[in-house]
Formats: sequence, structure tokens, C-alpha cells
Amino acid sequence: MATTRAEVAPLLQRWYVLIVMCAVYAINIGARYVVTTVFEPIRLELKLTDAGAAFVTGVPLALFYVGCGLPIAWLADRSNRRNIVATSLILWSGFTVSCGLALSSLQFVLARIGVGVGEAGATPPSTSIVSDCFPPERRLMALSIFALGAPIGAYLGADTAGAVAQAYGWRAAFFALGVPGVLLGALVFLTIREPRRGRLDAVAAVGKASFPESLAFLWRQRAAFHVIMGSGVCSLWGWGLVWFTPTFLLRTYGLNVAQAGSLMGHIHLVGGVAATVVAAWLMSRPFMLDPRRSLWTLGWVTGCATILSIIAYWTHSLWLARVMLWAYVPAIYFFIGPCMALVLNLAPSHMRSTFTAWSVLVGNVFNLIVAVQGVGILSDWFGGAHGSDAASLRWALLVLAPTGFWATWHFFLAARTVVPDMKRAVGYGSS
Repeated sequence: MATTRAEVAPLLQRWYVLIVMCAVYAINIGARYVVTTVFEPIRLELKLTDAGAAFVTGVPLALFYVGCGLPIAWLADRSNRRNIVATSLILWSGFTVSCGLALSSLQFVLARIGVGVGEAGATPPSTSIVSDCFPPERRLMALSIFALGAPIGAYLGADTAGAVAQAYGWRAAFFALGVPGVLLGALVFLTIREPRRGRLDAVAAVGKASFPESLAFLWRQRAAFHVIMGSGVCSLWGWGLVWFTPTFLLRTYGLNVAQAGSLMGHIHLVGGVAATVVAAWLMSRPFMLDPRRSLWTLGWVTGCATILSIIAYWTHSLWLARVMLWAYVPAIYFFIGPCMALVLNLAPSHMRSTFTAWSVLVGNVFNLIVAVQGVGILSDWFGGAHGSDAASLRWALLVLAPTGFWATWHFFLAARTVVPDMKRAVGYGSS
């Protein structure tokens, strides 16, 4: 044990890796969610319905993200993760630029497919690299800092993209998010070293798990299953609502792209960073060493935020809507770091990328396919013959908002078996 812990990476090196991986995650989120800010201009220029625009912007990315995510994660558990992250980053950033060059719905779909393929290689190997730079007792803190990439990226995809789109058109917003990603990919290639797997765990696993073995072990880890489902449903609820919120603000309250982007961007940046930091601080307290308390906290926070989200889309007052958005949107960041850490601590070191990939897969299916396409279809349906408008989108979002209670249920179920499941993961497959 002492020898293993003595192998901790030099302080500056491991923190540099964490900061760079956080930046990769930020570019990931920014490139994905820039479309939420410019959804309405894209829909109008390409002459699409809400369902059509939802399909073009979300579904192709999600399908190829999901299709490529597990094979890439399986590869990441047995090959150089640094190379996978850098290659993926350059790939999706290049296709983000291509989104801005698209002249038709088909071209936009093809570009979003490329973004999805590239982004599939981001989060699983990134979190696995971070896990091998920090010991288990510091891992939740490290992954919560990594999770800061989500609010920073969402800010870039909202405020920055909105300002650029208002000044130069929606196509320029994709250029602003794509070009920096290519440069960051080169930085990852040149400056990050691949850490040895499991070097900081109490018992280092040996060998390489097959895909069926990893899937079978995940199924036996009921707490991992419920954490993944809880995290996924939070993505369905929170990120599904956020996807359409800029468009909702444009249609309902007459804001322009820059104003809606600025409002959501500052909520993401200030509220999201605050929620992520509070989650990291809270989960690192001694009384939170019992993982059941972490899960109970996640359940209560999500349940309370769900009530606030319903009010946000029910009210006709811009002032009250702003207050409710500031109150509930930060909660969608609260679960990211703790859920990542819980999933990783419920997995043997040689299965971490695969476990993370399942978590990301479920989240993206719920968010980018079920939520985005579902809200688009419902909005068109509520709009009837005259087409979708502010009222139809409001009702569609009110159908989605209560699903946060479903996530709460999964977090409470996970708390029942999380302690024995974590014990089972320690040393699994070790010699």
C-alpha cells in the first residue's frame, strides 16, 4: 500500500493533466451545445419544424456518439488514452467548423455525425486518465474539478456563441468553438503523458477485461446501474430543458440571440461553477465518506430542483422565470462530479472507461434523442395546424420537467447497495 501510494505523480504534473482534461471537457460541451443557442436561426434558415430542427441538431450526433462510444471506451481500457483524447478532440472540432459551412439540412446532419464520432472518444478516456493521476480519496475532488468543464463549456456555447451569432451570424458561432479545439488537441498530443493504469489504487487490477465481462460485472453492480440511470435521467430532465430554453426565451419574451445567450451563459458559468464547487466541497467532507449520504443528497437536490424547473416554464413572468432558471439550472451541474466518482469507484480500474462509457451513453440517449426529439415532436403536436410557437414549446417543456423525480428515485435506490458494491469492485480481477 505505502509503495503504491508513493507513486503519486508529481504535484504540478497531475494538476496540469487535470486542467487540460477540464479544458477538453469544456470544448466538448461548448461544441455540443452551441446549437441550443442558435437553434432558432438554424431552424428558420433551413426551413424546419421544431421536430425537424431537433432531429438535425441532436439525433445524428447522439446516434453516432452512442454507436462509437462503447467501442472507443473498450479500446481506451487497453491502449493509449492520451492519443484517443487528442485525436477525438481534433476530429470533433474540425466537424464543428463544418457545421458552420453547411448549406443544407443534409450537410448539417453529416457535420453533426462527425462531431458525434469525435466526441465519443472524449469523456471516458479523459476521466480514466484523471483517475490514474489521483488516489481514491482525492478522486472525487479531482473529478468534481474536471466537471467544471461543463459549466465553462456551456457558457462558451451560450454567451460567447450568442454574442458572435448576433454580430456575425449563426455560422460564425461554430467557427468560434471549433478552431480553439483543434489547437487544444495538438497541445494534448505534445504535453500530456499516458499514466499507468490503477497505480494509485489499493489493489491494482491485472489483465484486461473483455466487453462481456465488463457488462456482466456492471449488471451485478446494482448501485452502479442506478447511479448511471439517475445521472442519465438528470440529463434527460435538466439538459433536455436547457436545450430548448434559449428558443423558449426568444419566442416567449422576445429576447434576441445575444440576450438569451447572455442570460443562460451567466447562469451556466456562475451558477454551474458554484454548484460544482459546492458539490466537490460537500462530498469531500468527513461525514460524506459514507457513499449513501452522497446519494441521498443527490436525490434531494434533484427533487427540489425539479419543482423549481416546473415553475420556470409555467410562469408568464420574465422576472420569475429568470429567478427559477438561476435556481434550478445550477442543480444540473451538482450531480456530474459525484456521479462520475461514484461510477468510477464502483468499477475495477481496468473497467473504468467502459463503465464511464455506459454512463455517457445512457445520458446522451436520454438527452440528445429522447428529450430533444421528444420536445420537438410535442411542440409541433401542441402547435397543431398553425405550427409550433411559444405556447406549444411551453407545454412540451412542462411535460418534460417532472421527469427529474424519476432521477431522484434512482439515486435513493442506489444508496441501498452502494456500500457492498464498492467493496466488490476493490481488487476484482487482481492477482
